[in-house]
Amino acid sequence: MSSTSWSLDDLALSRIEIERVRAHDALFLNVCSASFIESGSDTYTRNLIEHFDDDPEVAAWLRDHWEPEELQHGAALKAYVQRVWPGFDWESAYAGFFEEYARLCTMDQLEPTRGQEMVARCIVEMGTTTYYQALHQACDEPVLRDLFWRIRCDEVRHYKNFYSFFRKYREIEGLHRGQVIAALVRRALELRREDATIALRHAVKARLSSGALDGGPAPIENAEALTAQAIKLVSANLPMDLAVRMMLKPLMLRPGVQRVMERPLAALGRVVLLN
Repeated sequence: MSSTSWSLDDLALSRIEIERVRAHDALFLNVCSASFIESGSDTYTRNLIEHFDDDPEVAAWLRDHWEPEELQHGAALKAYVQRVWPGFDWESAYAGFFEEYARLCTMDQLEPTRGQEMVARCIVEMGTTTYYQALHQACDEPVLRDLFWRIRCDEVRHYKNFYSFFRKYREIEGLHRGQVIAALVRRALELRREDATIALRHAVKARLSSGALDGGPAPIENAEALTAQAIKLVSANLPMDLAVRMMLKPLMLRPGVQRVMERPLAALGRVVLLN
């Protein structure tokens, strides 16, 4: 039996203050690209369920909790896009995204051990948690802010579950810190090279082909400029301190050591993002 912490009925879509967001291309592109990724989440969830098919605890949580919550995120974000920008052809744009994205969702993309895969999952959930928190910070439309925060809280819970499973498999496999670091670095380097990049590219392409949407202004006729606007909106609001804490946690460092590392790493992250 599936379980989610909230439902689409909890969202006050009829109360959206449309004029606050309709002309905001950077926000639109982020909502749209996020809706693509979340809507396709069942594709890679199936790979994980197969990978952990002989572990009833992990497989059941993936199937009964993680997958329905991720798909609900996609449905909610899609509903918001269609409510605010009804002239946007979401279905066609998503089809273009999914055709490319689905080719990445193979078993070969998983980490070499189950414990390392759980490290990778922690990094992914760190990325989504901080992404939605950044969008919540950047947005002033109440319904969308509420939606971003609901999803952000779901992603935090997902992180905690994957971290718990990581600790389980760390013991089973005898993972040493070097293996954890290797998985952490591999997945961190891929965060922008995979689904997020593909989703944003298709959102930008579809936005440019749409012209002026529902009485709003036409977009800048430059894909690179639109992409840069969307990325800057998130980067300028990313909670880097939280990102660093979540990234370091699987290393299981002594608290004092982690505190010493957090500040310079967060400062470095801000420099990288904003320059």
